[in-house]
Amino acid sequence: MRALKIAATGMSAQQMRVETTSNNLANMNTTGYNTRRAEFSDLHYQQIARAGSVSATDGTVLPTGIQLGLGVRPAAVTVELAQGALARTGSDLDIAIEGAGYLEVLMPSGQSAYTRDGSMKRSPDGVVVTSDGYPLQPEIVIPQDALSISINGAGEVWAYFRDNPQGQQLGQITMANFVNAKGLEALGSNLFAETEASGPPLVSNPGEDGLGTVRQGYLEGSSVDAVQEVTELIEAQRGYEMNAKVISAADQMMAALTQVR
Repeated sequence: MRALKIAATGMSAQQMRVETTSNNLANMNTTGYNTRRAEFSDLHYQQIARAGSVSATDGTVLPTGIQLGLGVRPAAVTVELAQGALARTGSDLDIAIEGAGYLEVLMPSGQSAYTRDGSMKRSPDGVVVTSDGYPLQPEIVIPQDALSISINGAGEVWAYFRDNPQGQQLGQITMANFVNAKGLEALGSNLFAETEASGPPLVSNPGEDGLGTVRQGYLEGSSVDAVQEVTELIEAQRGYEMNAKVISAADQMMAALTQVR
């Protein structure tokens, strides 16, 4: 009775779909979060009679054959790259990316990580860091006597002082892009790591080489569509129920078989 195992793979697939959807809904308010989608593919097939083989009875070629599928398997959980809505915060160190690209930060391990979460802070030493304390790369240090900070669309960071109204450039924000950004490894805390699938980072200034620009005083919201996610959740739930009905039907068939005298 293959139906039991086939339906079990279907229930596992729908469960994974629900888990992915629930993660999307949980991150509706996460800065720079992109929707994930669970993708599936069919399992291998049992070849009862191969298409194109010769029939043993009259020597004709079978046009289709008999191939029995053995269920479904997870293929990928892919990221749908989309621009989230920009929300104004008014903070000098909040920056949103309009277009493609990621900000680079330095992890405690010495490895680089990448994020679209531009809610930056100032460390006790004046270094521009993320909410978790990871310094932005290239490192930018804001003097303690700076009255205000200005960041233009090209990523240039300027500080203004009481005795220098013209301002002083503190550094340049750069961004990285990847040939296959969907291949980045999610680390949590809105961070991603480079992988062989993503390819090496292509670093440039904002607005160059296909990269987006920087908007100071804004943060990028999540790209999750709540209506679409709830619809996805309902479809996954109904799919789970239908696979459960298949298991119930197979169980009744086996019970009928055991009662044959």
